[in-house]
Amino acid sequence: MPLHGAALPDFPWDSLAPAKARAAAHPGGIVDLSVGTPVDPTPDVAREALIAAADAPGYPQTIGTPRLRRAVVEWFARRRGVPDLDPDGVLPTIGSKEMVALLPALLGLGAGDAVLHPRTAYPTYDVGARLAGATPVAVDPDPATWPEQDVRLVWLNSPGNPDGHVLGVEQLAAVVAWARDRGAVVVADECYAELGWSEPWDTGGVPSLLDPRVTGGDVRGLLVLYSLSKQSNLAGYRAALVAGDPALVRPVTEVRRHAGMIMPAPVQAAMAAVLEDDEHVAAQKERYRTRRTALLGAVDAAGLEHDPESVAGLYLWLGAGATDGSGDDASGRDGAGGDSWQVVDALAGRGILVAPGDFYGPAGRGRVRLALTATDERVTEAVRRLTEGGPLLLPGGR
Repeated sequence: MPLHGAALPDFPWDSLAPAKARAAAHPGGIVDLSVGTPVDPTPDVAREALIAAADAPGYPQTIGTPRLRRAVVEWFARRRGVPDLDPDGVLPTIGSKEMVALLPALLGLGAGDAVLHPRTAYPTYDVGARLAGATPVAVDPDPATWPEQDVRLVWLNSPGNPDGHVLGVEQLAAVVAWARDRGAVVVADECYAELGWSEPWDTGGVPSLLDPRVTGGDVRGLLVLYSLSKQSNLAGYRAALVAGDPALVRPVTEVRRHAGMIMPAPVQAAMAAVLEDDEHVAAQKERYRTRRTALLGAVDAAGLEHDPESVAGLYLWLGAGATDGSGDDASGRDGAGGDSWQVVDALAGRGILVAPGDFYGPAGRGRVRLALTATDERVTEAVRRLTEGGPLLLPGGR
């Protein structure tokens, strides 16, 4: 029985099994672009640090080693434009998904509390609210459209999964002002922040919720989640962190101390080493840039259109018809391409597996998410199949 008897949705990816079987039957084998799991090697700096710390007979520190906390603080200053982060507002977590799922409960939310999350979103924001007994509410980016009652927590995801949309400094500041007027906590999931593709995000960086231009120098009521799975190929290490307001991090830390939710010491050492090294991140970004450029040209040849506001992150957000970038077409119909599953099925026929936009809420209908996380050989094969096969044949003539 889930916490509070919450009714949880079925795990979405289970429903992809028939499409996966069809794609796997392709003579050239499957090209699985449905999940953003890294495939490139874990960087040497992480592996060497892990090995060096392998002799770890004692219990590790829940709050993280002094070196790790210092590395997080320095990384935020160097890479995210957040100077003077309080080390007491830093906590390593066992991947970021568990924190997304558990944070509403750890912050004491429950029945009668509303948790806002993006309308097109990673499904775990919804699940985490349900686990706490709270009510998930999907919202648009503009806080002027948000409900006024009982909002305790606001989730942001920039760059967004699946859509790759970015919130600028003014948008983030508007959310902070709205939440502070109502006593709500704002938490930003920023795990794709190093993967900006268009200016100003490519060279200037994607702004953080903790940026002083957003906060006015006050991180009260604000938290950021960050994962090293994407930028550093550490998904198997489950290396992530939460940072921001020490008054929020402190009670979360206490619960984790009592529950024994502690990052292993060798992983803490690897995490510190990775945060101290920018070179491998730049190299990984260029691998993804090359794959993204190749796939963008190929999906166009297949008659799929990429959301023009998808300017960052690890995915292409594709539709089968002309849209306004919102998940609706220009006439206001939900899902410009009709049924996402028609596109999934058509691509599976070419041996390519993608995720239907329905996984990310009703606003994703008519779109599919295509991940950049495949080897160069598999991406090259996907490009060939998309290009040589011509436009996809979908019901309704699309």
